Amino acid sequence: MTTPTEVKYTSLSLSSLITYFMSSFVLVRCLLEDVSITSAAKASTLPSADEDLNWDHSVDLNEDFRILWKIINQDITFEIQARTMGYVGFGFSPDGNIAGSDMAIGWVNRGHTYFQDRHIKRSGDPEPVVDPSQDYILILGYENQTHTVLRFRRKLNTCDTMHDIAITNDTMRILYMYNEQDPPHGSAKPGRLPDPASSFRPYRPMLLTQRASSQYEHFDHIRILELRNEDVELPGTDDTLIWCEMFKLEDMKHKHHLIRYEPIYDSPSSVHYLQHITLRECHGTHQELEEMAREQGKQCMGARDIPLACNAIVASWSRGSNSFTFPAETGYPMESRQAKYYLMETHYNNLQPDLTQLPTRQMADNSGLKIYFTHILRPHDAGVLSIGMDPNWRHIIPPGQNQVISEGQCMEDCTAYAFPPEGIRIFAVMMRTHLIGKEVKLRQIRQNEELPPIAHDSNIDVAYQDFRRLSTPVHAMPGDRLVAECIYDSSSRKAITLGGLTMKEESCIVLTLYYPRQNKLTTCHSLPSLPTVLHSLGIEQLATDSNPVLISSPPELAGMTLEARLLSYDWQNHFNDFQDATRSGSFKPLCWGARNHVVPSTEYLEGFNINITKTYKKQKHCKHKRLFVTEETVPDINFPVLHEVDNNNIIEGAARSSRSSATDGLRSAQSYTRTITMVLSSMATHLLMAQHSVLSRWIRAWWQWRWWFLTS
Repeated sequence: MTTPTEVKYTSLSLSSLITYFMSSFVLVRCLLEDVSITSAAKASTLPSADEDLNWDHSVDLNEDFRILWKIINQDITFEIQARTMGYVGFGFSPDGNIAGSDMAIGWVNRGHTYFQDRHIKRSGDPEPVVDPSQDYILILGYENQTHTVLRFRRKLNTCDTMHDIAITNDTMRILYMYNEQDPPHGSAKPGRLPDPASSFRPYRPMLLTQRASSQYEHFDHIRILELRNEDVELPGTDDTLIWCEMFKLEDMKHKHHLIRYEPIYDSPSSVHYLQHITLRECHGTHQELEEMAREQGKQCMGARDIPLACNAIVASWSRGSNSFTFPAETGYPMESRQAKYYLMETHYNNLQPDLTQLPTRQMADNSGLKIYFTHILRPHDAGVLSIGMDPNWRHIIPPGQNQVISEGQCMEDCTAYAFPPEGIRIFAVMMRTHLIGKEVKLRQIRQNEELPPIAHDSNIDVAYQDFRRLSTPVHAMPGDRLVAECIYDSSSRKAITLGGLTMKEESCIVLTLYYPRQNKLTTCHSLPSLPTVLHSLGIEQLATDSNPVLISSPPELAGMTLEARLLSYDWQNHFNDFQDATRSGSFKPLCWGARNHVVPSTEYLEGFNINITKTYKKQKHCKHKRLFVTEETVPDINFPVLHEVDNNNIIEGAARSSRSSATDGLRSAQSYTRTITMVLSSMATHLLMAQHSVLSRWIRAWWQWRWWFLTS
């Protein structure tokens, strides 16, 4: 006789059994995800509480907030060390504003850690609200007498395109916040963080995925030289000041390698004014160079303004960078018999001048570069090749446009002449635009095939344009075409922007560090040809011998000056015509060597875009694996805090004065595991009583594996 219980189970249909199984699986998975947040589980991919991570990077966002991070495969682990006993937040902004940002919020209250994946709505409300998809996983959290410490991980790309921002090779705009108060105990509801608007600090642009540089070690054979400007009067407005100072290095009778350089700030005020510092190697008549080296320095419009051959870049620093250290296999060659005069070109510009705070006396600056060099040579001589649009009025960016594309072409004729037969290897790049640049790509074209981009940043920031190291050096061969593609957002401007050196003008330059060094090609730029510029503006012909320059045809424009045409052009209705004309028209290649010699046969060369028959398409991979919750159903769980054992990842020892074992927290986490294991066992027993034999055997094998995983 069949018992009622047996009748109940044998009457289940296959579809009902599958539905019951899947529902139970989802429930258990959610429980397991909650436990993994606090216990760091037992998976080998997660660091345990007593594991001392060898962090790849460490940055102090200010004197009270340090972040450390490490990337393993597609996961990134962060640690926040903040000088506060209240809540902390860390995340990413799409454009530097808080609206639309992706945030992780956490705090410690009475020994319990609270942590959520949140986002800020586009409405402008500064309150971070809880994500439906919880993609940030807490590993440990605690506080002591002075600091709150949180360690957590996430996928580089969480696939939550609605609320999370993918961590890529682009410049990331880091948002962070902290407050002296905790939210109400266990609160996870919107509108309950104490004073979120004033808790945000200014965003910080930086690269997160860049390969970590080897730690610099100073040895006795390394010499240090400071190159400083002398009493430069800083600009009192937002105008750009370009200063040129010549230096004479006489005591390098033998070849040395420059292996590192860093900025010298004369005062805290200098940090806000320094935009670029570029050190150039000079060649020319001894008398001219000697006279300039004895002078104090002078205002200039860049190295081109100096009637000397200073066209080889030795070192280049930009705002936001701390230093640059060459990889162990390369160094920039310096030798007084080859070049003993070096020109330092400094760009001063205050991006956010506060006229009410300007001192009554004009400030004088003595900032510069500190260079490190050694007589112990590396295997390869490094060089710098500049690729892009030459700074010139022909580089025109129309106003009121979300996307304007400019392309600086390094012609295959130039690379074929200059590159050695085995080619060069590019190991680092610096991408430069000014205020309205938003994306830069260095493209590589070989014959009619476009190879993967050498570098690409779709979120460039003028406050952070550092040399970024490539994970693997890129091989560029003679005859390759290299294209610096820059995209601008001019929607905020009502007048055209022209190419130039000042911050009110625009730039499209990519500096490439490579080896082995060659001197035949140091600058590889281009400009739209004059016919292309005129055609893009609807001009057929200019009048000859007219001053100012007048238009002769078409008839409707006859007698108008070129300047008037630029100002009166209907950009709103004819922008696409302008963009098509500039991109499909001809351009003038500008290729120079170290001594300002033009690459032979390029003086009268006219260039055109290559007809690419094989294009490069980036593949996108995203695997969804998330815990879904709603703001109304966020679990109010008292998470057990995991205290980390003593290590050196501290804001100088202050954050980890609380040193208790992680075993208490792990025991609590294991009790959760035992409880869930019992639930799994019960579910498995009920499911296995079903009479569907094939499905039963599959379910039995699955649960046996799951049991082994949880109890091993």
